[in-house]
Amino acid sequence: MLRITDLRLPLDHSERALTDAVLARLRIDAADLTGFTVAKRSYDARKRGGIVLIYSLDVDTPREAELLAREQAGVEPAASSKRDKGPADTSKVLRTPDTEYKFVARAPAALPLRPIVIGMGPCGLFVGLVLAQMGFRPIILERGKAVRERTVDTFGLWRKRVLNPESNVQFGEGGAGTFSDGKLYSQISDKQHHGRKVLTEFVKAGAPEEILYVSKPHIGTFRLVSMVENMRATIESLGGEIRFSQRVEDVLIEDGKVRGVSLADGQQLRADHVVFAIGHSARDTFAMLHQRGVFMEAKPFSIGFRIEHPQSLIDAARFGPQAGHPILGAADYKLVHHCRNGRSVYSFCMCPGGTVVAAASEPGRVVTNGMSQYSRNERNANAAIVVGITPEDYKAYDDSGSPLAGVALQRHWEAQAFALGGGEYEAPGQTVGDFLAGRASTALGAVQPSYTPGVRLSDLSASLPDYAIAAIREALPAFDKQIKGFALPDAMLTGVETRTSSPVRITRGADGHSLNTRGLFPAGEGAGYAGGILSAAVDGIRTAEAVALSILGDAARAA
Repeated sequence: MLRITDLRLPLDHSERALTDAVLARLRIDAADLTGFTVAKRSYDARKRGGIVLIYSLDVDTPREAELLAREQAGVEPAASSKRDKGPADTSKVLRTPDTEYKFVARAPAALPLRPIVIGMGPCGLFVGLVLAQMGFRPIILERGKAVRERTVDTFGLWRKRVLNPESNVQFGEGGAGTFSDGKLYSQISDKQHHGRKVLTEFVKAGAPEEILYVSKPHIGTFRLVSMVENMRATIESLGGEIRFSQRVEDVLIEDGKVRGVSLADGQQLRADHVVFAIGHSARDTFAMLHQRGVFMEAKPFSIGFRIEHPQSLIDAARFGPQAGHPILGAADYKLVHHCRNGRSVYSFCMCPGGTVVAAASEPGRVVTNGMSQYSRNERNANAAIVVGITPEDYKAYDDSGSPLAGVALQRHWEAQAFALGGGEYEAPGQTVGDFLAGRASTALGAVQPSYTPGVRLSDLSASLPDYAIAAIREALPAFDKQIKGFALPDAMLTGVETRTSSPVRITRGADGHSLNTRGLFPAGEGAGYAGGILSAAVDGIRTAEAVALSILGDAARAA
């Protein structure tokens, strides 16, 4: 099979035009084309002449060897697209690459102790799935509830202002990614096709097949719920075991090696291989691991606000007259500005046609995040506008030298947001016009905030450090030059966003083990090795491979 890359067609091309483009590019007759499938579809919206779709296609033809040899000999592609005044042909033809995931190991017939996976977010889910597929029958411990019960608890905060510290946006089956936009793209290097494995498993679990080929795939919250349930069923059918409402209170370590875990209910489980896929908000678990001497270090992350605009404004700025086209959907953006005070401000976790959600996991604190459904058809676009901070900034909140100082910073500003919001989980909010003018907001404009339980208008300058406020005030007008209307006076800022990534890195070696605790495998966002659903899931696969190889190595040494 051949792959044609970078084949460009106008946005409104006909169904037949794609077939004609393949025939023209390969210079073959229709009789020589057995069929083709779309491997990837993206778009280029940068040119004034109109938006162009860019395809990679896998083509089946009996003349494969001949055509590949001709391509390698440097024969020029057909110029029909130029004659038709369509987009210039910059495509290439090559053999379709092998993207099939290959398992690195199979479990031995006798397995003395089953591996334990702590956490069932995207990372823990894929650690468990891949270990189960290799025959290792993992035990997965999740402090929160099953995904549908967890959804009820999450809505309890959003609708009734009742927070369950063990079952919320951060904790429970599916992890924080369950209540997000469900983005499934990343910039990680992936030579072993782990990302393809993730997307393939998601499709098996009920995701739309388009996630296998669109350039920026997403699923949305409600679809993720049923997918997670289906993947849980797969793990259990392969001998894995999943236990909900099982918070790990301690890790058993002897002579620098893991020997098991203790649960909050007093149980002890023996294991020589324990994966900590705990997410970026398991602060009590971070503290426990630090207390037990597991090596970790403070790492940079970012803090800021959620900003909301009318989605129609973003669509028009990005797509012009072609805004609203069904192939394009709701427009997104990615912005960055380097400030005079040395800080960088950037957009993060942009949710087209979505809502701002309450994401607190501790009482007396307010945290925001963004979420979209698959349809992305809500009125507002939202994104985090955040400022990068470093461990040097954390010393003002904890000067003890603890790697957990970033947690102290997060807690300080989340508590401040709670107070500014009135103490009932409402979030402090301010219009962009008032924020830039340095005055408290007293009335909303045309943009209605989507955050529930609700927004209390205030002065957000008291909700983040002065350097962060100054940086965001400088960045918003700069972003307006890239997206006209971004600094719209009626646009809405809601505070605070503090959980962009983990404030710590639980450092591991090349073999996946903790640097100083053999058998403990830090993984995913909480350990500082991922940022988003896809990268966390990929890290889960890599960690599963490391666990499997370690178990086989131990078995070989014992034989």
